[in-house]
Amino acid sequence: MTAALVAAGLGLSPTMASATEGPSKAVAPSPAKAEGAAAKTFHSPADRTVRTALPGARNKAAEDHTGIAVAIEGRSFSAYGLELETRITGPDGVTLDVVVDWGDGKTEKTTVKGSGELVHGHTYAEVGNYTVKVTATDTANAVRGANEIAFVTPGSKFTPHAPTRLLDTRDGTGTKAGKVAARGATRVKVAGNSGIPAGVEAVALNVTVTNTTAGGHITVWPGGKGSERPETSNLNYTAGQSVPNMVIVPVGADGQVELFNGGWESVDLVADVTGYFTRSAASGYTSMTPARFVDTREGLGTAKGQLAGRATFATQISDLRGVPKGITAVALNVTVTDPKEAGHLSVFPGGGQAPTASNLNFTAGQTVANSVIVPVGPDGRLSVFNGAWAGTDVVVDVVGYYSKDSKAAYRPIGPWRTLDTRDPESWWPGGRLPARGYIPQWYSPDDHAGDEALVLNTTVTNTVDPGFLSVAPSPFPWLVNDQPGAPVPTRPGSSSLNWTKGATVANLVQAGDGEHGIVHFWNQGWKDADLIVDLFGVYETD
Repeated sequence: MTAALVAAGLGLSPTMASATEGPSKAVAPSPAKAEGAAAKTFHSPADRTVRTALPGARNKAAEDHTGIAVAIEGRSFSAYGLELETRITGPDGVTLDVVVDWGDGKTEKTTVKGSGELVHGHTYAEVGNYTVKVTATDTANAVRGANEIAFVTPGSKFTPHAPTRLLDTRDGTGTKAGKVAARGATRVKVAGNSGIPAGVEAVALNVTVTNTTAGGHITVWPGGKGSERPETSNLNYTAGQSVPNMVIVPVGADGQVELFNGGWESVDLVADVTGYFTRSAASGYTSMTPARFVDTREGLGTAKGQLAGRATFATQISDLRGVPKGITAVALNVTVTDPKEAGHLSVFPGGGQAPTASNLNFTAGQTVANSVIVPVGPDGRLSVFNGAWAGTDVVVDVVGYYSKDSKAAYRPIGPWRTLDTRDPESWWPGGRLPARGYIPQWYSPDDHAGDEALVLNTTVTNTVDPGFLSVAPSPFPWLVNDQPGAPVPTRPGSSSLNWTKGATVANLVQAGDGEHGIVHFWNQGWKDADLIVDLFGVYETD
């Protein structure tokens, strides 16, 4: 099973050999804290043991027996895995045959003499609900005792959904019409809405804030009774901005999610669904090194030249540049640059009609990026529509894909702030994200083979010059990262978000953590900036 995630940071600049001390100086949550936050627990106490006589035994064999008791404690730290601790109590000196039935057709057998504790681990082949049963049998006295737990895998798989608007406070879609008050919230129904099934675990939403009159932030979380709003944010805005960001968020027990306006003035909110996660066989996720599929400036993936106003292009995704045939959806980073006037961009399955849902909004001359998760058409293509009345350049980077052949399931974590360069206690040696430099963050040990990708929200703030952020796995282990004279990794060619002077910009990033469980956050600008990273979940294969 996958080791629990941890985080530590060390700032490096390619113009410097290395920091002089290692990551042991980093101020970061301990592995135990990470495990405690992420673990799901299951238990059934010994008094629930059911004792029965073996076939052929006299009727009162179980009643007359001195006692067999089975207590079960289960913990799960990964998408598919279960750690089982069983306490068996039986007659002194009597050998008990113990069988663990994992509920998926697999069993494990062992023996205990009298009483004892057993520890077993199991990885399921598929997400879902399972009944785990432990039976202890006293053959000599013809009695058995059994207990069981209902185990639900923490991981869930993805089902793409045609981009559909679930919430629009401007016209009353999904809620009462009217702006969300300052420091107020609105709720949106997910489960049972627009074909999304009951029991959905998490949802992929493109959330947009618009009609803003002052600065603030938006936080999206399950909400509902007993749910505490996290301190993290999903997107930031200033007066007059329309700002989108992709959000992957667990759905509350009542089937809804909540959106909080952290500003001091009212705003309008829009939420468009592009997919959802359930604990049933569907599409898993495969991470990729970000690959450029479209660049209208060069004629890559479409005709060379700006995408005209109110125009659409289609581009091939599957069976191209490492993306296989048969994918159901794709994870993208889409960038608009040099637009001639304000507008929006919509990304949708190839062959379909452009939806009312938008994926990113822009103003004249702005370079802005947004994470996009979108189904592909039956032919493996997707389409991009320019909702402005004038042209813009469009860049599309593929960061991963969903398919029925992909194993990795999504497991929510946190949200947990792993880095904040504004806070001197957040990381060692502290300070801002250096210009043309990077900060490596350690998320899991080298034996983390089950980790496919991390779901992070990255925010850049306190900027003094334009720039862009790149996120990429480290090609080196941690002990290489922090040594004097350490080799410098190749600077990534793709971007995760873009900023201008004075801007605060957030974007969801689905980042692979490579062979060593380390992610590099690169400042590709020429001036230092502050960086905030929040961990929301992980895709895991075990």
